[in-house]
Amino acid sequence: MNYRSVIVARIVPGSEDKVAEVFAHNDRTTRPQDFGVIGRALYSLDDLYVHVIERNVDPKTSLSKARGLPTFKQIGEAIAPYVTPYSKNWKVPADAVSKEFYNWVPATKAAPGPTFQTVIVARIKPGAEPDVARIFGESDAGPLPVEMGVAGRWLYSLEDVYLHLMERTDASLARAVQDNHGKPAFAKIVDDLSPFISAYNPQSWRSPVDAVAKEFYRWRVDG
Repeated sequence: MNYRSVIVARIVPGSEDKVAEVFAHNDRTTRPQDFGVIGRALYSLDDLYVHVIERNVDPKTSLSKARGLPTFKQIGEAIAPYVTPYSKNWKVPADAVSKEFYNWVPATKAAPGPTFQTVIVARIKPGAEPDVARIFGESDAGPLPVEMGVAGRWLYSLEDVYLHLMERTDASLARAVQDNHGKPAFAKIVDDLSPFISAYNPQSWRSPVDAVAKEFYRWRVDG
C-alpha cells in the first residue's frame, strides 16, 4: 500500500531551480527510500509551492524517524530562504500537510500504459469540501472523467487552498478541456463548482489551464 502526502507552502517566484537543486542533491546522495519515500514531485503556481510525496509506509512512522536526522534539518535550512509556511498558524511541519477530502478511481482499470500527474490549484470557500466532494462524486459516476482521460483524482485542501491532483492517460489537459468544453456534463460541473471554487490568482487566470501548477522537479526511487 502506498501513501501520498501533499505539502503546501509559499515559494519565492523564480527560485524553483534553487529548491530543485536542494532536493536533487538530497535524493542523489542519501537514501530517502530507507524512510519509506519512494517518489516526490515539486510544483509551483505563482507564489504557491506544492510538494507531493509518495511513500510505501505510513507517513507518521516515516516522519518520526526522519525528523531527527541531520539531513532533514539540512534540507529545511537550505530551502528556508525560498520556501515559507503558507499558514499563519504554522507551528510544526505537519501543519503544512493538506487534507484529502475526496478520491476517485474508475471501477474498470484503463489499459496498461503511462499516466501523467497534473495538479490544479485554486481557492476553496472554507467549509465547502463536502459540497465539492458531492459534485465530483456525481460527475465521476458518469462517463465524463474517462472521456477526459482521467485515471484517478484526489482533492485536497489547506485553509483556502484547493488542490486537485489527477492521474491522466493523456499528458495534455488543455486538449482534454478543449475537446470536452462543449459537453453539457462538463459545463454542469464547472457551473456547480463556481460557488465554492475560485481562481488562485484572478489577475492571471484566463482559462482552466491557467490553474495548472508547473512541475519543476520529480524523483522516483526506481529512476
